[in-house]
Amino acid sequence: MRLRLCAVGRLRSGPEADLVADYLNRLGRTGRPLGLGPASVTEIEDRKGGGMEAEAALLARAVPAGARLCVLDERGRQFTSPEFAAQLARWRDTGTSEAAFVIGGADGIAPDLRARADLVLSFGSMVWPHMLVRVMLAEQLYRAAAILAGTPYHRA
Repeated sequence: MRLRLCAVGRLRSGPEADLVADYLNRLGRTGRPLGLGPASVTEIEDRKGGGMEAEAALLARAVPAGARLCVLDERGRQFTSPEFAAQLARWRDTGTSEAAFVIGGADGIAPDLRARADLVLSFGSMVWPHMLVRVMLAEQLYRAAAILAGTPYHRA
């Protein structure tokens, strides 16, 4: 199952970009034998300033046809890392060939895009900077692969 991170804005070079690249590379090595990965990042920008609705339209176009849609939103469901790993495994095991994880802009995700999601995921009720959400998502995807592979990375 290929994984795609679709996010509003550009992540400039620096420690956050380095961390995202590192975790996605780890995911590729650990997840590929399990049928998870590769992972890619698609960045979109609303250059016309259309707000949430315009961002939602651009994000929706970035999601591959037939992909499971997971939207990150503070009002979403909170998982433990093993629960998240199990969710990815269920999608993979039921024939999902691609999953897209959507990170919105500063104003969040438009309600119509959130309503289309197969999963609305929260990393807690706090609001996180988008660059850190990318890092946390990349790490949790790698952690999920490590859990499914039975490696010692996740200690719970």
